[in-house]
Amino acid sequence: MNQIEVFNQTEKEIKELGTVEKVLYSAMEKEQLKNTSFNVIIVDNTYIHQLNLEYRHVDRATDVITFALEDEDSLVVPVDERILGDIYISIDKAFEQAEKYGHSLLRELSFLAVHGFYHLLGYDHMTKEEEQVMFSKQEEVLEQYGIQREN
Repeated sequence: MNQIEVFNQTEKEIKELGTVEKVLYSAMEKEQLKNTSFNVIIVDNTYIHQLNLEYRHVDRATDVITFALEDEDSLVVPVDERILGDIYISIDKAFEQAEKYGHSLLRELSFLAVHGFYHLLGYDHMTKEEEQVMFSKQEEVLEQYGIQREN
């Protein structure tokens, strides 16, 4: 059984998180994952800035940062389970980017969550080819759930 835990570590009430979770379950189904789990943690700019500085040595807030446990050689998990890791999303950046790009908070949070999900699975966008594969998968998931850019 797949499992996603969503933690809101901010003071903000975020009604969109239930739908974001459903979108992520849809992505897991699309990727035919079984017995897989990961966490989504909603934080503020201060918290994600600290994570970005400490782990990536980048001195600024970012919108999403992932910690993929499958990248860790020392991790021991049961053979029939996958524990992907954690997706941290800055709610401040999500609000800011939704306004900047002219779409809903639901669209922005879903995009960031699905983007983080594919990073946990090992996808990246360092080259044009990698970006095309990863972004195509993201858009398929979002479109399948009816979440599209509004502009």
